[in-house]
Amino acid sequence: MKVGLLVRIEAKPEYADEVEAMLRGAQELAEQEEGTVTWFAFRENATTFGVFDTFEDEQGRQAHLTGRIAAALGEVAQTKLSAPPVIAPVDLLGAKVS
Repeated sequence: MKVGLLVRIEAKPEYADEVEAMLRGAQELAEQEEGTVTWFAFRENATTFGVFDTFEDEQGRQAHLTGRIAAALGEVAQTKLSAPPVIAPVDLLGAKVS
């Protein structure tokens, strides 16, 4: 794993449960992506969510950014998020996987 994405998602309070459900359902899509090595969705507080995923290379990261999960997040952003998702590309410096 050499590169990743860190995504911050802020839901409108009345849609927080729906955003959570969407992220839970996205795991199946992530498992189908060949270029995605790891994928984590998390909830930070009542309305703040995030995703952290890793890829072997830039090609895998770009495929993910144009894939089904990104498209679903884009649809949700129109009505259920209080702001557009903040998507930060990151370079991985180290990892422990057991």
